[in-house]
Amino acid sequence: MIYRVRHVTSYAYEAPVEMATHLLHLLPRPLERQRVLKARLTSDPVPTRREESTDHFGNHTAWLYLDRPHTRFSVTAESVVDVTSPPRMPEVTPPWASIREAALGHPEVAEFLFPSPSLPPVEAARDYFAPYFAPGRPAGQAALEMIARFRDGMAFRAGVTTVSTPVEEVLRRRAGVCQDFAHLMITGLRMLGIPARYVSGYVRTHPPPGGVRRVGADQSHAWVAAWLGEEAGWVEMDPTNSLFVEEEHVVLGWGRDFGDVSPLLGVILGGGHHSVSVGVDMDEPEVLPG
Repeated sequence: MIYRVRHVTSYAYEAPVEMATHLLHLLPRPLERQRVLKARLTSDPVPTRREESTDHFGNHTAWLYLDRPHTRFSVTAESVVDVTSPPRMPEVTPPWASIREAALGHPEVAEFLFPSPSLPPVEAARDYFAPYFAPGRPAGQAALEMIARFRDGMAFRAGVTTVSTPVEEVLRRRAGVCQDFAHLMITGLRMLGIPARYVSGYVRTHPPPGGVRRVGADQSHAWVAAWLGEEAGWVEMDPTNSLFVEEEHVVLGWGRDFGDVSPLLGVILGGGHHSVSVGVDMDEPEVLPG
């Protein structure tokens, strides 16, 4: 499936910003299941200097440096991607308790076993998921039940959490948004000895029956990838929608938690109070790029 994504972030400041540095994770990551056909990143004002590279996890990054006073700042990321579904999980997977030892033989996997800056150990998170991981149970079977049942006990509710809400608070409220659910599942899996990483991206949304899609109404999304053994590899799960990731998910990048792949992170001098607006559109283009 081919998608066109347009992501606009706009800031308005009450006083001029004298200098600013912004780190962006806003362009899709090329993958075996995801071809990036077009990608463009623009800003207003135009930065004095711009640097692009990849980070420790292989995600595309852009640094924007501005040294002229400005009261408004906007970033627009536009891309066209060709996405297919990830490979299906094998029918046979190893017992979940054996995965930690297997992961330790792969440094690029093992780093997702351990706590990260935003996700310290939380015993309650392990307890929340432990019923799915009975002794000797295959990892795949546990994952199937875990993702299918996740939303039974969680309510999607915007505004009750922030980007810094701890996992303990999400468990207490039994409510949150996609970032909270991803953080909760990652923490629980790591506590059980299963490597898990935070995936940032977008998911295709559809209007209600008879309704019309609202321009700019889509949002960034987040989900989980868990390493379930040598053969299965990384298995992507969307706890917000209680399903395994398919071709309606576009990947921007991944890291240990939200902090590693924040879409836009910056340091500014001046500005005072500010407001921010975000608009995301993800649709199927009528005309493909040449």
